[in-house]
Amino acid sequence: MSSRRTIAAFAAVMIVLTAVYYARPGWHIAIWTAIGTASAVAIAVGVARNRPRRKLPWLLLSAGIFAFAMGDTTYLFLTDVLGQPQPFPSLADLIYLGLFFPLGAGGMIGLARTSAAGRDRASLLDALALTVGLGLLSWLFLIDPYVHADDLTWLQKAISIAYPLFDVLVLAILTRIVISVRLRPSVLLMAIGGLGLLVADVLYGFSRLGVGASWLMGGPIDLGWIVFYAAWGLAALHPSMVVLTDPRAPARSGLTVRRVVLLALSTLVAPAVLIVQAVRGDDRYVGVGALVAAVMFLLVLARLYGAVSGYRGVVSRERALREAGAALVSANDVGEVTGAVQAAVGRLLPAGIAHRVVLALDEPEPGAAATPAGSGIQLVYTATLGADLASRLGHIEVAAKCPLVVTRKAAGDPYLGTLFVAAEETTLATLREAIEVLASQAALALDRIGLAWEITRRRSEEYFRTLVQNNSDVILILDAGDRIRYASPSAAAMFGADPVPGTPVLDLLDPASRMVARRMLNLLRTGERGMTQDDWVAVGPDDDRVQVEASCRDLRADPTVAGLVLTLRDVTERRRLEQELTHRAFHDSLTGLANRVLFHDRVQQALARADRNGTMVGVLFIDLDDFKVINDTMGHACGDELLVAASRRLTAELAAGDTAARLGGDEFAALVEDARDPQEVELVAQRVVAAFGKPYLVGDSVVNGPASIGIATTAEAIDGDDLLRQADLALYVAKGAGKGQWRRYQAALHNQVLDRLELRAELDQAIAERSFVLQYQPIVDLRDGAASGLEALVRWQHPTRGLLGPGRFIDVAEESGLIVPIGDWVIEQALTDAAAWCGDRPDEDGPYVSINVSARQFSDPGFVDRVLRRLAVAGLPADRLVLEITETLLLRDDERVRHDLARLRHAGIRVAIDDFGTGYSSLSYLRKVPADILKIEKSFIDAVSTQPQQRALVEGILRLAHTLGLTVVAEGIEEEADRTALVAAGCRFGQGYLFCRPMDHPDVLTWLADAQVAA
Repeated sequence: MSSRRTIAAFAAVMIVLTAVYYARPGWHIAIWTAIGTASAVAIAVGVARNRPRRKLPWLLLSAGIFAFAMGDTTYLFLTDVLGQPQPFPSLADLIYLGLFFPLGAGGMIGLARTSAAGRDRASLLDALALTVGLGLLSWLFLIDPYVHADDLTWLQKAISIAYPLFDVLVLAILTRIVISVRLRPSVLLMAIGGLGLLVADVLYGFSRLGVGASWLMGGPIDLGWIVFYAAWGLAALHPSMVVLTDPRAPARSGLTVRRVVLLALSTLVAPAVLIVQAVRGDDRYVGVGALVAAVMFLLVLARLYGAVSGYRGVVSRERALREAGAALVSANDVGEVTGAVQAAVGRLLPAGIAHRVVLALDEPEPGAAATPAGSGIQLVYTATLGADLASRLGHIEVAAKCPLVVTRKAAGDPYLGTLFVAAEETTLATLREAIEVLASQAALALDRIGLAWEITRRRSEEYFRTLVQNNSDVILILDAGDRIRYASPSAAAMFGADPVPGTPVLDLLDPASRMVARRMLNLLRTGERGMTQDDWVAVGPDDDRVQVEASCRDLRADPTVAGLVLTLRDVTERRRLEQELTHRAFHDSLTGLANRVLFHDRVQQALARADRNGTMVGVLFIDLDDFKVINDTMGHACGDELLVAASRRLTAELAAGDTAARLGGDEFAALVEDARDPQEVELVAQRVVAAFGKPYLVGDSVVNGPASIGIATTAEAIDGDDLLRQADLALYVAKGAGKGQWRRYQAALHNQVLDRLELRAELDQAIAERSFVLQYQPIVDLRDGAASGLEALVRWQHPTRGLLGPGRFIDVAEESGLIVPIGDWVIEQALTDAAAWCGDRPDEDGPYVSINVSARQFSDPGFVDRVLRRLAVAGLPADRLVLEITETLLLRDDERVRHDLARLRHAGIRVAIDDFGTGYSSLSYLRKVPADILKIEKSFIDAVSTQPQQRALVEGILRLAHTLGLTVVAEGIEEEADRTALVAAGCRFGQGYLFCRPMDHPDVLTWLADAQVAA
C-alpha cells in the first residue's frame, strides 16, 4: 500500500473512532483506548515504512503515546468501572508522569536535536524567549493557583504543577523544531498535534481549578487530545517525517520580521503582566515578572551578541570567498579550481576541523540539472554516495552536497557536477550559504574553463582540418576490413582521384607492396605493434609508381576515429636523393667508380667469399704516370677527361664480378675475384697496362697516359689491410722501374724498397761529394759521320755499387727534388768540358754540347740566370750549348716558361725537344714552341727501315719539322739500314750505338782528334 493510501486509511479510522466515541458514550473506554493505540501503531508503521535516519526518537514517541493512552484508559477504568470520583493522585498519574512524560520528552528532544542540524543558537534563543513568555502566563494561570491551594497536599501540588510544566516543555521543543526546520507536512502535523495537546491540557487544568465548565468524559476538551493522537500519527506516516532526522542545512536564522515580532511579543509578556498587576493593585507577581523580564533581557542580549558574531563570521567568510573568487578567476584547469575550492573551505572552517573536499564532475543525478546554482544544498550521509566517493571524502559521516549549476547558460547542459564538503555536521550547518556561494563561483570557473577549452578545441579542429585539407600527406581511415572509410583531399593528387569509400586500400598499392602492407596491418590489429612504419609503392596517376612512407596507428579504441589511421607520404624524390647521396658516399663523382670506402668494403667481402670458395683475390693499385704534367699543362678539364677515359678502359678490362675504383687524384684500383692463381691477376694487370699505353684523344689533342700498377694477392697477404699495403708497395716498386710497368708483390720487393730508400739517403751524400761523372755520346751527320755535337749523360760513381746509369737514380732524384742540384752540377761540368773541346779556337765551328734539363729543374726559380752565368764563366759560345727539354714542359700554359725559353734563345742558346713522340701532345703544338731542334725517340727509329707505316710517320715528322725550320736528330740508331732509311727520308743528324757509345771526357778529346784527322 502506498503512503497516500496508508495516510488516508489512518485518517478514516481516526474519524470513525472519533464519531463512535461521541455517539456511543458507553464505549468510551474501548474507543479511547483504540484511538491512543492507533496513534502509537501509526507512528511505528511510519517508522517501518519511511525508515528515517534515526528511528529511536520516533519509537520513543510511539511508546510515549501508547503510555499516554494507557494512562487515559486507566483513569477511565478507575472512574467509570470502579466508580472512584475523580481519583487524584492515581495510578493514571503514575503512568503519565513515569512513562508518558520521559518517553514523549525524550522522543521530542531527539527530534529537536537532529532537526536543528547543529547548534542553531539563534533558533534556540528565539524558542526560549517564546517559552519563557508563555511559561510566565502558565505560571500565573495554571501553576500558581496550585502552589497556593490550601486544600491540596504537597504531592497533589507537585503532580498538578508537573502537567503544565510538561506542556511548556512540549511547547518549547515544538517551537525549536518549527523555527529550525522549513515547514513540511510532518512538521506542520507535529505542531498541530502539540497545539491540540496544549489546548486540551490547559482547558482541563482550568476545569480542575473551577474556572469554566468542568471536564466530562466525551466533552469538547477531548477533541484536543484526539487531534493530538491523529496529527502525530499522520506526521509519522507521511514520507516527509524523514526530514526531521536527516542531516541538512538549517533554515535561515537571520533577524527576519517574523522573528523580530516573535521576540517583541515574547519580551512584552512580563512588562504587560506587571502593568496589569499594577493597575489592579496586586503586587504578588512583581518578583516573578521582574525575574522573567531580566531573563528576557539576557536572552535578547545573547540574541544580539549572536547576531553580531554571526555578521563577524559573515565578514570573515566574505573575505575567504573573495580570495577564493580571485583564485577561481585565474584558474586555468580543473586541478586549479579544485585547489582553490579546497583552500577556500579550509579558510571557512574553524581550525582543526577534519574535512574533505571533492569536485565530482560526473553525470547529473535526477533533477540536479534543474537546480539553480547557489541553492539546493543538502546534508547527506557519505555512506550513501558510493564506496569510491565515500573513500575520497575520508569516510566522514556527513557531507554537504551542492550541485554545480550555471544559470542562464546560453547552450549546453547547465549542470557541471557536484561539490561535496565532508566535515562535522554542526560545522557544515553554519557554512550553508558560504558553500553555496563557493559552489556558484566554482561552477562559473568550470564553465569558463570549459568554454575556453571548447573554443581552443574548435580552433584546434579548424587548424587541423585546414592542415589535413592542405597537407600533401594522405590520411586514410580504414575499417575492420582494411577498406577506406575516409580519405583526406590530398589523396586525389597521389592516386589521381579521390578513393571511393569502401575501396580496399591494398587495391591502391603496387602488387609487390600488397603482401608487406597486409602483414603490417595485421600486426597492428593483433596488437603486436603499437605503431608501424614502412615503405610501400602506390599506384599513382597514369599508372605511375609512387614511393610512399606509410605510417599506421591503431585508433580503434578512440570513438572519434574507430579505425586504423594510415598516413602516406610521397617520398619518391626523397628516396631518389637518398640513393644518390648513398651512391655519392661510396662512388667517385667524376668517374662513377667505387671510392676508397666502398673499395675497402668490397675487399673485405671478397676475402670472406674467397675463404668460403677456396679462390684467390687480387688487388691492383694503378697510378697514371705523369698525370700531373698533363693536368698542369692542358688544364683540369683535360685532366678530368683523361681520368674518365682511363676509368672506362680499366672497367673494360675487368670481369663482370670485379670492382674498379678511383682512390683519389690519378690513383685507381681494381679488385679481381675468383682467381685460381696469381698469374690470372698478372694477366689482368698486363691487359690494363696495354690499354693504358694506347694514346688518348683528349679534346683536340692526342696524349699518352701510361700507368704503373702494383699487384698483391691473397697468396702473400693474410688479411685485407695486408693486401692493400702490399699492393701499394708493389706500385712503388713499379713506378721506380719506369713508366708503364707492373710489379706483383713478392717478399723480395721489401729489399727493393729498402734499397730505393737507401739510394735516396746516399744521393744526398753523393751530391755533397760530387760523386757524379759525365759521359758523352756524339751526335753526327748521318751523311758522312762528322761530329756535330755531344750529348752529356750523367753517371753516379757509387762507392759500393759501381757506376750507376741515370735509370737507377734519376727517378729518385725527381721524387726527392735532388734533381735540381744534380742538374746544376751537370750543366757546370758539361760547359767546362765543352770549353776544353774548343781549346784556343772558340770562334771556329766545333761540336756543341747538349744537356738534358728536367721540367722540375727548368721550373726552379733562377735557372736561366744560373745557366747564363755559368756559360759566361766557362767562356763557351752560346751557340755551342743546346738544352734538351721534354715536350711536357712545353705543354704547360705557363707564361714564365715561354719567357725563360725566349731569354735562352735570345742569348744564343738553342733548345731541343727530347724524346719527341712519347709525350702527351699533338704535332700541331710545334708551331707555337720556341725550339730549334727536334729529337725523335728511339721507338720511332727501330723499325723505320722495315715498317712502311713507321717510315711514313717519321717522314711526316721530318716534313713538319723542316716546314717549321727545326733541325731533326734521330735517337738510338743501331742499324745501318735504319741510318740509310733516315737519310733517304731527309733526316740529317742522329746518334746511337751505330756511331759511338757514351764515353768519358778524355775519350771525347781523343775521339774528336781522330775524327778531325779522318776528315
